[in-house]
Amino acid sequence: AVNPVVAGRVRAKQDQMNDKERSQVMGLLIHGDAAFAGQGIVPETLALSDLTGYTTGGVMHIIINNQIGFTTNPSSARSSPYPSDIAKGAHAPIFHVNGDDPEAVVFVSKLAVEYRQKFKSDVVVDVFCYRRYGHNEGDEPFFTQPIMYSTIAAHPTPMNAYAKILIEENVITEADFDNIRNKFHDFL
Repeated sequence: AVNPVVAGRVRAKQDQMNDKERSQVMGLLIHGDAAFAGQGIVPETLALSDLTGYTTGGVMHIIINNQIGFTTNPSSARSSPYPSDIAKGAHAPIFHVNGDDPEAVVFVSKLAVEYRQKFKSDVVVDVFCYRRYGHNEGDEPFFTQPIMYSTIAAHPTPMNAYAKILIEENVITEADFDNIRNKFHDFL
């Protein structure tokens, strides 16, 4: 239910600021793949996005596409190949990006914001990635997805994969990485 609330708050702030160009306030919604494709409020909000009384100049949608809604394969959860396909009805551009490549995610996110600012349209960033653990503490994905989760368990985390690249490129040392990781762990 947060989709129309965010769009409505953005529109209200734009109206309060007399922002006729719809460029000073932008909505950002972060969705799970199953939620974006499966919750009716998402396409309903997208369908209103270009109407005069509802337009905000575009909302940026980020889909954390972990390829599995709770414990259901995508092929059992929707009729289209991508969870972002429903955005095609609103003519929103869709950027698919590899979640294991943080620099690509940042680049595509900046590109999406620039597109939204220039063309005043909703835009979707579909971050294709995976979920390392279950949906919640009661979900054990190895029960329903043993092959996928065996592969994921053997796959390096994005943090470790990116650190390896930075170390190989001599941007940081292994000691730098250990220090950064430990400081963040202590912060948490």
